[in-house]
Amino acid sequence: MSLPRLCRLMYLDSPVRQSDRAGGFTESWLELGTMWCDVLVRNGGATVQGGAPVSAVRYMVTVRPAPMGHPERPMAGQRFRDGTRHFHIRAVAERAGIGSFLVCFVDEEVAV
Repeated sequence: MSLPRLCRLMYLDSPVRQSDRAGGFTESWLELGTMWCDVLVRNGGATVQGGAPVSAVRYMVTVRPAPMGHPERPMAGQRFRDGTRHFHIRAVAERAGIGSFLVCFVDEEVAV
């Protein structure tokens, strides 16, 4: 098993809910910091959301490890951001083998 190539700098964002003062909320994103990542394509396909065609691609994003509960450890529900591209984190697992890394399973959806 080879070591990941952490050569892509991406931002880690976390969702923040704010009251809209009418009983609901709005959601925005708070930038937590940057991480060096290794990004590998897993699979992809096309779907329809709200009547519009969407290209959905799944990736594995590998990052340096951080202990559970540490603010630099990615979590499901957060996202990685690279420019205007958003990679939504669905699950995080520890990578077995050489050098403990974290593997984040992410989705990127783009309207076509």
